[in-house]
Amino acid sequence: MAYEFYDATIANIIDENDVVKRFFIKVPDERPFSFKAGQFIMVDLPIDSKYTNRSYSIASAPSADNMFELCIVLNPKGMGTPYMWENYKVGTTVKLSRVLGKFTLPEVIDRDICFICTGTGIAPLRAMLHDIYNKGAEHKNIYMVFGNRWTKDVIYRKEMEDMQAKHPEFSFIPVLSRDNADWDGRKGYVHAIYEEIFADKRPAYFFICGWADMLKEARQRLEAMGYDKKSIKFESYD
Repeated sequence: MAYEFYDATIANIIDENDVVKRFFIKVPDERPFSFKAGQFIMVDLPIDSKYTNRSYSIASAPSADNMFELCIVLNPKGMGTPYMWENYKVGTTVKLSRVLGKFTLPEVIDRDICFICTGTGIAPLRAMLHDIYNKGAEHKNIYMVFGNRWTKDVIYRKEMEDMQAKHPEFSFIPVLSRDNADWDGRKGYVHAIYEEIFADKRPAYFFICGWADMLKEARQRLEAMGYDKKSIKFESYD
């Protein structure tokens, strides 16, 4: 499918850790711009590749200022992110597609929500979480089960901990799979965490985003627990 691309501008860049950057992008004010939390956008890059487009979930909640955030991890073996790391600066023009995707919240949140993610897969789920609170949407319990290897990989950690302190119905549960000497939180993989939380099989919505192997296993495990496919939404970024 051919996409039309338009120009936007990088307004800010934050180095979240040694391999993750947060790009804040401003769409021209004269251009109507709206999206639903969980959707993604395509970036067109001037690289020598058969495919020059890269898809990235929007990491921020919808707002009225034509600004949004992308949270991107460097893939040193690829062509897209090395180009960004070398060339993207504040003020750089980027080419964007229209907003795409159906990985979005239900209109009515009548069950608990469990966000399951790894790495920068937290991006669209963070957008959903902020959207719920920004709108004051009615909701039940919300769980963010966030798997990574190392302590440094837990992006948005302070933000999530602050949200948990402010909203008692929100639980942020980071889990690390490597032996981190400075870590006293949960260890292992995400699967044991959500299986433990939902051992009672109560109604819930599951939103999964991250590494393809994790995503596949989570879907299989949730279905084995008795949750139907309509309760499980997923987005892969591998």
